Amino acid sequence: MNITGLVHVNINCSDYERSKAFYEMLGFKEYWLVPETNTPEVANAVGMDSYRVKGSLMSLNDAENRTVIDLLEWVTPRDNSQPYSNLYQPGLARIAFSTKDIDADYNLLKKNGVEVLSEPVKVTMSENSYSKFFCFKDPDGAFLELVQLFIEEQ
Repeated sequence: MNITGLVHVNINCSDYERSKAFYEMLGFKEYWLVPETNTPEVANAVGMDSYRVKGSLMSLNDAENRTVIDLLEWVTPRDNSQPYSNLYQPGLARIAFSTKDIDADYNLLKKNGVEVLSEPVKVTMSENSYSKFFCFKDPDGAFLELVQLFIEEQ
């Protein structure tokens, strides 16, 4: 294998404009509109005969490493089922983003009515490092996570 990194994470949504506004609140910015439809070859590559979609690639502003989501509302075909109902179901369960101020981000999400699973909690990683994290949901119920790493000076 010759994998060199992660290109993007695809997040399907039921209402593109609503989800776009949510991810913009998290710091993402739209930089490329996904074509509504494409060639039969492109449709085949994603396992469909044809499709119509609303969406864009969105990049996280000020990220240490390039972080991109492919936010898509599938118009045709459309599946209105819910995402994972829990974090222990097999498959891709959540996306974890790093933050430099977890408490401020937690307060902002709560203020904006975002469903948050708990307050930030501490996880000891070694004698001189720990992290704090919490999980929350996007407008369609997809699980997301924020993590802040702390390294104590010796």
